[in-house]
Amino acid sequence: MFLAVVNRDMTDEPCDGCGEPVEDALARTVRLSVDRSTVDAQRLCPSCFADWIDRYRREMRSGRGAAEGDSEIIVD
Repeated sequence: MFLAVVNRDMTDEPCDGCGEPVEDALARTVRLSVDRSTVDAQRLCPSCFADWIDRYRREMRSGRGAAEGDSEIIVD
């Protein structure tokens, strides 16, 4: 006897970074919000998410981000 369980609600929508399909369970969503309004949202595969984190860290170290004291980063 063979039993297969298929979740039809799962999608393989493309990654906004590379365009490759990525399962919901592996996808990460990065949202930029200003005054509680979403300015940008990206659905990323694990590889593109890692690249995004690396780029964010480099930009924050180099001072290319917002001026000190002018912004507040909230992670939820």
